[in-house]
Amino acid sequence: MPDTSHAGVPAASDVPKSVGELLGPGLLRRLDSLDILSRKMFAGKLPGERRSKRRGQSVEFDDYRPYVAGDDLRHIDWNVYARLERFFLKIFREEEDLSLHLAIDLSESMDFGEPRKRVFAARLALALGYIGLVNQNRVSAMYFGRAGSSPFVRLAPMRGRREVERLGRFLLDGLARPVEAVRPEPVDFTDVARRLAHARSSKGVLVVVSDFMFREGYVGGLNYLAATVAGASFDTYAVQVLSREEADPTGTTLVGDLRLTDSETAESAEVTVSGALIKRYRERLEGYVAGLERACQARGIQHLLLTSDADLEELLLDRLRGRGLLG
Repeated sequence: MPDTSHAGVPAASDVPKSVGELLGPGLLRRLDSLDILSRKMFAGKLPGERRSKRRGQSVEFDDYRPYVAGDDLRHIDWNVYARLERFFLKIFREEEDLSLHLAIDLSESMDFGEPRKRVFAARLALALGYIGLVNQNRVSAMYFGRAGSSPFVRLAPMRGRREVERLGRFLLDGLARPVEAVRPEPVDFTDVARRLAHARSSKGVLVVVSDFMFREGYVGGLNYLAATVAGASFDTYAVQVLSREEADPTGTTLVGDLRLTDSETAESAEVTVSGALIKRYRERLEGYVAGLERACQARGIQHLLLTSDADLEELLLDRLRGRGLLG
């Protein structure tokens, strides 16, 4: 009986070795015209380049309003007073600093497909991070589920085009397997989401890239990401990545009597793959994806289903624009 523990997993040589190889200069040039958008407004901690609907004290004039007792006299427009003999205050449009948080699942189940799901996830994360950095947004990144590491590994917030290489190196380090092959514990998505929600800078746009195939489920984690916990307020996107083989196994060679091994728990099951079994599998998968989408919608989280062979340029320039993440 064939053992399919590693069926469909390409050789390690397909993992990018450099930042340029991870994304490529051609695509980067196309991304310079994009920016990260948010459906929510967040108060930034640093001066940014983003116009906010909040009125404050930046250098860009917006409007006037009548003076009321207690207002700062320094903002009275004396030229208007000279004409109208009434006090009016200048109002300025405050510039908002937007944070982008990238959370990437690098668990064993993401090491499947051609191309691998985790490589696609890293490419997408770098592309989004690049857009944020060149627009002077604060960008932080973390990955979870990697064998031999802590529950998650975090890269501190950074800003500016010069940090693109640093972000790329962080993602490449995550893709590289540890020297000693250590089978990780199954990902506890609830714990990962709790840590994200309790992070000090837990406001802004959060993009979670994963297949969301968590043994303990995704509901607990989504609850943390949707709630206001310890000051957290995320505009969250759940980007679900499946391989083409997972989405449509009819084109694979998985037929007959097989022993299938769970890549994260090492549990095995002997099955006979037939047309009827593949039909049931597809029904279960469609139900699982639809359930995740409903759970996200109920919590104000945007769900997006992708396959790891998706065209990254089309995704960024078309689909993510349509979803309101990019503009």
